[in-house]
Amino acid sequence: MKLGVNLDHIATIRQARGGVEPNPLKAAEICLALGADYIVMHLRSDRRHIQETDLKNLAKTARGKIHLEMSATKEMVDFALSIKCGSVCLVPEFPNELTTTGGLNLSKRNILPITRAIKSLQKKGIKVSLFIDPDPTSVRAAKRMGADIVEICTRAYSEAKNEISRLEELERIDMATILAKELNLEVHSGHGLNYENVKDIAAINGMEALNIGHSIISRAVFCGLPQALLDMKLLIGVK
Repeated sequence: MKLGVNLDHIATIRQARGGVEPNPLKAAEICLALGADYIVMHLRSDRRHIQETDLKNLAKTARGKIHLEMSATKEMVDFALSIKCGSVCLVPEFPNELTTTGGLNLSKRNILPITRAIKSLQKKGIKVSLFIDPDPTSVRAAKRMGADIVEICTRAYSEAKNEISRLEELERIDMATILAKELNLEVHSGHGLNYENVKDIAAINGMEALNIGHSIISRAVFCGLPQALLDMKLLIGVK
C-alpha cells in the first residue's frame, strides 16, 4: 500500500496570511523522509492554496515524487509538462466549491478534452490518473480513454450517515476496484479518508495507494506532522 500525502492545506494556512510560513516544501521533505511514497498537490484554477512556485521548487529536488492534481485544461497540461512531474490526476473543478465534490463526468462531450490531456502527458512519460466515482461505467470509460490509474472517490463512503450506507459504499468501491484490476488499471482512492474510516479502504484487495491530506494535516496541528504521518502509515499497513 502506497501513501500519497496531500499538502494543499499547509499552503492554505500560509495563504491565510499571505506570507511564507508554513512552507509546503518543508512539509514535503518531512513526509518523504518518513516514508511517504509521493507528495500530492492540487494546483487549482483560483490558486487558493498551492502556487506554481511551490511545485517548481519541489520539482528541483523531488520531481518524480510529485503527484499533481489538476483540471484537464491546456494551461494545466502545459504546466505539468514544464515541471515533468511523476504523475497527474485529472479532477473536476467548479467555481466556489470548497473542495472537489465528486468524480469526473466522463460523458461524451467531456471525453475529447480529457483524452487529449491524457495523451499529451503520457507522451512525456507522465502517468495519468482519472478521479472517478466508484461505478463500472466510469471505470470502463477511463480504460477506453487510455488512463494508467483510476483514483476512486471515497466521498460518499466517508460521509455516509449510517453503517448500512457506509457498507453499501464500501461494496461499491470494492466492486469498482475489482473491475479496474481486471482492466489492468492501477487503483488509488481518496477524499475524506481519516483515522477512523481508512482501514476498511486499505484492506480492499487490489487497492494500491491512498491519497490523504486534510486529516493528516489536521492531526499534525496537535501532535506534529511526523507523528500524524506515522499514525496513518500504521493504520494502512505501510511498512
